[in-house]
Amino acid sequence: MQLQYHLLDVFTNQRFGGNQLAVFPQPPLELPPSTMQQIAREMNLAEVTFVFPPADPRHDFRVRIFSPEQEMPMAGHPTIGTGFLLAQLGMTAGKSTVIFEEGVGPIPVTITRDAAGKPAQVQMRQPLPQFGTVHHDRAGIAALLSLTVDDLQPDVPIQVVSTGLPFLYVPIRSLAAISRIQPRLDLWPAQLKGSTEEIFALTTETQHPASTVHSRMFAPGLGIYEDAATGSASGALGAYLVQHGLAEPGAMVSEQGIEMGRPSVIHIDIRRQDGQFTQVAVGGECVYMGHGTLIIE
Repeated sequence: MQLQYHLLDVFTNQRFGGNQLAVFPQPPLELPPSTMQQIAREMNLAEVTFVFPPADPRHDFRVRIFSPEQEMPMAGHPTIGTGFLLAQLGMTAGKSTVIFEEGVGPIPVTITRDAAGKPAQVQMRQPLPQFGTVHHDRAGIAALLSLTVDDLQPDVPIQVVSTGLPFLYVPIRSLAAISRIQPRLDLWPAQLKGSTEEIFALTTETQHPASTVHSRMFAPGLGIYEDAATGSASGALGAYLVQHGLAEPGAMVSEQGIEMGRPSVIHIDIRRQDGQFTQVAVGGECVYMGHGTLIIE
């Protein structure tokens, strides 16, 4: 069995920036999930996607997403990167919007093309935000990140928010403090027991003037010590910022991956009317890096 794959850098317009992704655009229909999981471990990237025909003919593709440790019901940079690649390969029939079937349900993906007709920007719609548990043990969360309570922003809650996948949002006072984060994996299970194990640290102090927020994400339970660009968390991040008065509804930008040497730019669009969230969208650019063949005997 020979499987063709493509490599992309997502949420960047520079090679070797953003978040890496491998896409298998036409795997055999009989490819078992156990083999997809083995392939994801072999590729050793944050995620790998496999593109199949949709179960519902009203949709365009079924996309299965795997981290090195498990299948994901939804993920941001794999969705954005897969949309970019399928458009580049001519598999979207020139449509500006296609519907992906993912584990959380249908995900609309909008493709903007340049003057030459090539994909330039890709945006995904995410489910509306759900605001979950507020963590009151601020000292415990600070210790988990090798910080002190004084490094946390005092007037904003540490809270779980989801737009498809839950993350624990931890507001940090400054760039200096967020750069010092060293996750304590020995404290991780006990401190986060009964909650999501993915931590998203953020500060409104940014490196670049055009950015709204500076971000870092840690998910050791998924086999991802730190993620260079987390689209699935960025939609909820935008909702969190609006909910707690750190940003106004509308367009915003998250800078991520800088501490990893893989700077990423994630565009977020949050709409709210009469106090209710009405739209969460995340998008960005991609760079095509290459392709190859995986041989499975």
